[in-house]
Amino acid sequence: MKKRANILLLYTGGTIGMVKDYESGVLKAFDFEELIKNIPEIAQLDCDLEGVSFETPIDSSNMGPAYWVEIAALLEKNYDAFDGFVVLHGSDTMSYSASALSFMLENLTKPVIFTGSQLPIGDLRTDAKENLITSIQIASLLENGNSVIQEVCLYFEYKLYRANRTTKISAEHFEAFTSPNYPPLVESGVHLTVHRDYLFKNSEVGNFKVHSAMSDSVGILKLFPGLNCSFLSAVLNTPDLKVLVMETYGAGNAPMDEWFLEELKATLDRGIHIINVTQCSGGSVAMGQYETSEALLKLGLVNGKNLTTEAAITKAMFLLGLSVSDSDFKRIFETSLRGEMH
Repeated sequence: MKKRANILLLYTGGTIGMVKDYESGVLKAFDFEELIKNIPEIAQLDCDLEGVSFETPIDSSNMGPAYWVEIAALLEKNYDAFDGFVVLHGSDTMSYSASALSFMLENLTKPVIFTGSQLPIGDLRTDAKENLITSIQIASLLENGNSVIQEVCLYFEYKLYRANRTTKISAEHFEAFTSPNYPPLVESGVHLTVHRDYLFKNSEVGNFKVHSAMSDSVGILKLFPGLNCSFLSAVLNTPDLKVLVMETYGAGNAPMDEWFLEELKATLDRGIHIINVTQCSGGSVAMGQYETSEALLKLGLVNGKNLTTEAAITKAMFLLGLSVSDSDFKRIFETSLRGEMH
């Protein structure tokens, strides 16, 4: 007899869980029974569904490491009882949260799918129903009793992406997310098409483990023409800064001004790691390919390769939380842990 999947729906906040009160026009917060009432199609899915919510749901603009730990704790508490998890989350910081959870959850053998919507469920033209229904359906996919998807993902507008490869690209289109450097894992059309060759495969799966320590001693600096020394120095001398993600031009290029390189060198000499990621929407850092990045290579900047900024910042938080030694940080960061880079 075919096993029926058991799925946990976790609501953290955001538009997808809001239901419109048509008398007042006000959006009301998540209520699991009300949500199911608004999407009767869920009853047709071949799974059993339960819901749990943050005690106080939040707008995703308020999301941060403490809430990631709360999500991870709920997943850990319910891990053995469910076959898959769908996390309802506001879209603004979804790529950050989903990327963070991909690092925090080690040896995952079940799907954790983040989804949300641009319009509330009660809206006539809402995208919430499709996003939620298909996320649950994908999380329910089993083969020989095992989950087909065994990683943290993000589903939006007919496509399932690896979470730590995503970035938000639109505040108003339904196609709000993209994965610039990695193809979709699943595409939803008349049928669900699973691209099995792209799925994450753990080479050595141990016991499921949750890492709860995430450091906030990190920062992001986007280079721009006209960046001056006093501003750069202020950023690099931020108290307690341990890692800076620097968004450079093109394939990892930066100014060649002497003062600029001296500021970077002094920062590296203080034991602060600087990660080079491109500010382009797609592509990869290739330090040394151009003269304007050769100096960064010689200085010993960490190569962010084709990481998104969201993955770079959360991976840095994760490694600092693990108390990785300064001597090992660069080597481990440049190694793909959860399929986040290549």
